[in-house]
Amino acid sequence: MVRNRVRLITHIRSVSKTCGYRIPKCSTGSFSKRAPEHIPKELKDSIEPLILTVDHLTIKIKELNRQIRKLCEKYPETHKLLQVPGVGPVTALAYVLTIDDPYRFPKSRQLGAYIGLTPKRDQSGKCDKQLRISKAGNSYLRALLVSCGHYIIGPFGPDSDLRKYGVSIAARGGKNAKKRAAVAVARKIAVLLHQLWVGEKPYNPFYKSAAVCTA
Repeated sequence: MVRNRVRLITHIRSVSKTCGYRIPKCSTGSFSKRAPEHIPKELKDSIEPLILTVDHLTIKIKELNRQIRKLCEKYPETHKLLQVPGVGPVTALAYVLTIDDPYRFPKSRQLGAYIGLTPKRDQSGKCDKQLRISKAGNSYLRALLVSCGHYIIGPFGPDSDLRKYGVSIAARGGKNAKKRAAVAVARKIAVLLHQLWVGEKPYNPFYKSAAVCTA
């Protein structure tokens, strides 16, 4: 539903632009309220039904979000995971339901490989190639974590050790540098969420810096 709403909004903006009109920037949720006044007269008959559809999708998405938040109450461990910026109710629930028992992983670092976020290896003699990530495990959870990674290194991501780590990888440049950075941050998030789940300490966005100071 979210994907279809984005596609409709993109279509409405592009059609308006081809006629010489531009719809001002606004949030996705407020688009159906702000867009009508900027639609040209010659396009109203064809565009207004699409705007109504966008409004209907927005209402339904809000209802589903409320249902997901209620579902989180049945799994209190999700509240620990929601401390991490970028990790929402859907990601927290998917993580908890996929992992099921966190204590079956002796080390938190094993979560990266379990979800398929660690690179494959091709070793032969002195040759040790590092390939793309294995993409093993639950593909939906992996996609959610990568999406969290994109948010953290994006323009709206709050300052934290995770963001610094991802930005430093993206700054190296090269082809698909930002994608590699998002995957690397997603792998860190997978490990961090496991540590928050089994531990008692609250999330510290500068946990790495705090560990260095303590040492």
